[in-house]
Amino acid sequence: MLTGVLYALLAGLMWGLIFVGPLIVPDYPAAMQSTGRYLALGLIALPLSWLGRQRLRQLCREDWFTALKLSTVGNLIYYVCLASAIQRTGAPISTMIIGTLPVVIPVFANLLYSKRDGKLPWHRLAPALVIIALGLVMVNTAELRTGQLDFSWWRYISGISLAFISVACWAWYALRNARWLRENPDKNPLMWATAQGLAILPFSLLGYLAVCLWMSHTESNFALPFGPRPEVFLTLMLAIALFCSWLGALCWNIASQRLPTVIVGPLIVFETLAGLAYTFMLRHSWPPLLTLLGIVCLVIGVVMAVLTKPQKNTLAEVVVAADK
Repeated sequence: MLTGVLYALLAGLMWGLIFVGPLIVPDYPAAMQSTGRYLALGLIALPLSWLGRQRLRQLCREDWFTALKLSTVGNLIYYVCLASAIQRTGAPISTMIIGTLPVVIPVFANLLYSKRDGKLPWHRLAPALVIIALGLVMVNTAELRTGQLDFSWWRYISGISLAFISVACWAWYALRNARWLRENPDKNPLMWATAQGLAILPFSLLGYLAVCLWMSHTESNFALPFGPRPEVFLTLMLAIALFCSWLGALCWNIASQRLPTVIVGPLIVFETLAGLAYTFMLRHSWPPLLTLLGIVCLVIGVVMAVLTKPQKNTLAEVVVAADK
């Protein structure tokens, strides 16, 4: 249990870096950042796959298809939406919306895996959801008061919507990935993280080329293929790919293999707290009081959700589920 929590903490510290990436290169489109990040991940996975080729041979065609689905939804689509949301709303708002994942994941686990893991009592989970919603309102209000955003209602609402799409993508990824790891305890988490990087490599390459082709027609002044600041962009993509995509996924895979989904899900709060800390460090400022209160509400809501123990199914419910 302790080791699993520590690995989840390491994953959160790594993943928190993704919230500052779009702020470092705001002039780069989100699609270019996302495809560039996972193209770098695929290139990093190539030598690792050669070293672990014996373990990768243990994967069947269905396993590779699962790795591709997980990488596409939980990595590529997730990061396109998240980077776009950060550029539209600012990092703290998007980070707080992603911060609902510690409750969203147990809720979906409750809906999908309740027959196996037991049910979370909804009447005890509802107060946690209300407190988290209050925290989101506080952070949104604080960010709008700062006047740092080039505000427009369309840009703001679209950013919020994209952030919630990111939540849906990653919630599905976390549940499906944890299910595969628990169903395959003999498979190495390092190998599975490498397999996901390999699976997304050809698609991220095609995606990056498509983005470059599209930008050559729509933004002729944009320097291609690596933009106006190639050194910064390439270094950032490699760093995020190594620390967030590969090492973060490795730590999360180990945590997912050692902890039940209903416990490991809320631990993604470490990512939210790290992302907020990195964002305000980049701003060289402390969060305003209203933002701090919102963060406190988030933490309280998550703790309440974690302390909500699942109710085990009765024998009759287990028999009915088995009959179905």
